[in-house]
Amino acid sequence: MMRQMRSLDLMKHNINESLSGLSAYRSKFCIDRGVLKLATIGVLMLQLSLASAAELKLGYVDAARLLDEAPQAGVASDMLKQEFATRENELIAAQQEIKKLEDKLARDGVIMTESEQKKAEQDLLSRKRELRRKQEELKEDFNIRRNDEIGKLQTFIKRAIEEVGKEGKYDLIFYEGISFANPGLDITAKVLHRLGAETKNSLEKPPAQ
Repeated sequence: MMRQMRSLDLMKHNINESLSGLSAYRSKFCIDRGVLKLATIGVLMLQLSLASAAELKLGYVDAARLLDEAPQAGVASDMLKQEFATRENELIAAQQEIKKLEDKLARDGVIMTESEQKKAEQDLLSRKRELRRKQEELKEDFNIRRNDEIGKLQTFIKRAIEEVGKEGKYDLIFYEGISFANPGLDITAKVLHRLGAETKNSLEKPPAQ
């Protein structure tokens, strides 16, 4: 009787172990199926993303080329030259005058009195200081105006890119911060053409009354 009870207990133990093993196997199988399902979903999403990207119409614009070749850039450059021409000519004349005084001092310094020579040197020093001050002012004023014109040019460029993008039905156009791009995506020429058309239209418009 005792032997039968021991056999029964051993059988129960074996059954419990078998059931535990089966449960562990089923849990692992469920987990593996879950991982497989997630992996499958991920692959499908990646395939869909790649398919969508292949359908996108992309383009890029060479920012440096636009700033150099845009008609508005040439117009702005000519305008700035004309705007600052008078001040530049005044500085050139001041430099030439200083050069003449330096040559005179070098030539006639030996026959000048000490007070005359000292006065001429002080005059030269004062003229040079004034020239440097005016040069710095001109440089600062020119940079301010140049930055203003660059800002206007960037506004023209942005609008031209938007118009080219809408007309060409582009999904995305890259403008700055590009390390490499397929030349086939370059639409800089199209944007330059648009900027040229805008310049022509602005010149053909009659002046406001």
